[in-house]
Amino acid sequence: MLVTLGELLVELMATEPGQLFDQPGMFAGPYPSGAPAIFADQAARQGCATAIAGVVGDDGFGDCVIDRLRADGVDVAAVRRVAAPATGVAFVSYAADGSRQFIFHLANAACGLIAAEDLALLPMERATCLHLMGSSLGAPGMAAAAGAALDRLPPDALLSFDPNVRPELLRDAATAALIRTLARRADLLLPSEADLAFLAPGEAEDVAASRYLTTARAVLVKRGARGTVLYLQDRTVETPAFAVAEIDPTGAGDCAGATFVAGWLRGTPPETLVRHVNAAGAMAVSQRGPMEGNSTPAEIDAFLASRP
Repeated sequence: MLVTLGELLVELMATEPGQLFDQPGMFAGPYPSGAPAIFADQAARQGCATAIAGVVGDDGFGDCVIDRLRADGVDVAAVRRVAAPATGVAFVSYAADGSRQFIFHLANAACGLIAAEDLALLPMERATCLHLMGSSLGAPGMAAAAGAALDRLPPDALLSFDPNVRPELLRDAATAALIRTLARRADLLLPSEADLAFLAPGEAEDVAASRYLTTARAVLVKRGARGTVLYLQDRTVETPAFAVAEIDPTGAGDCAGATFVAGWLRGTPPETLVRHVNAAGAMAVSQRGPMEGNSTPAEIDAFLASRP
């Protein structure tokens, strides 16, 4: 079983490019979101038994997140509901050039209440892999919860880690240090190019990846529109991205990472797996909403069959 924990929230998204936050405009949503939630949803859709721990408010936004995860097969028994504060919210707008702006209401929201005690209903004894994300580590109790999860991880289980570095997290020296520590401990390391530059500043990508392969089994570098590179101890597998019309890139990296981990756990050959990862990412950016482009193996197969 794949287990994860972290922030659960909803997103409200501007409906028109160039619609910013300083004037009235139309927003669509709520869309279930949160990097660990997107990851868990995609892993479950890929047929991997998946469970998540987190906190949402006892409100409609909380229902939105829980109902989507449960419908897609995620075990949500360890998601705690609280009367107050409310479920976290992110507002997203898109500039004309495709870049995004966010306003987050998370620090004082329900997702910020996660604590080590929330692992009580997470089936750690059955875990074959624990997935952690750097973006979750800003919550006050998250470092303790991550440590408690690692302490309960069975000896033969894997640690998957996506550094998912956010600039605001790096202002806290302890959080930045924890991201580096988890990266060194990971069996499966899933950085973006920017993450790898943070972890190994000034080093070429292949040099940085080889540094982590002294402990990791695999380093999957997510290059966005330029595809992915999988560094293994005996070879490197590089595959270009599929050309698609990008509608919304939010969550694509989480979707790609979940596709990789789910495939790795079921023993998919690396060359096949990287193509599946790229296909999942392409399908994710083709839909509006962080989870709306998540996919099943059959949908990925159909996508690949339509490509040369």
